[in-house]
Amino acid sequence: MYEQTTQGICVSVQPSFMETHSAPEDGRFVWAYSIRIENKGRQTVRLMTRHWEITDARGETHEVDGDGVIGEQPVIDPGNSFEYTSGAPLATPSGFMVGSYRMETDTGESIDVAIPAFSLDSPYLNTPIH
Repeated sequence: MYEQTTQGICVSVQPSFMETHSAPEDGRFVWAYSIRIENKGRQTVRLMTRHWEITDARGETHEVDGDGVIGEQPVIDPGNSFEYTSGAPLATPSGFMVGSYRMETDTGESIDVAIPAFSLDSPYLNTPIH
């Protein structure tokens, strides 16, 4: 589990390799990642946008921007949380993701909330032994 807190908003991520959706022989590796966003602050927030940087084992980075998550712009009151699961494909057996959410408080203030960097590792990763 990966976790990071920004201004009272705690984001935790649990990635998992999706063997049944992957085709290693075709260079397709798929991960699911479950995210929990917990509001430990004092203000209600709405998740407005997301930004992802997805990097494969060759160092190639793909950026993704969009409104909300999974078609929603959830409102998270203090003491409450929001959870969702999404996925990411790569052409390599490993990589990593990192990102941020743009939140808006009930007073109209914008907050950039960090999504911790997390590793995408599959059982097809060839690790040299020295």
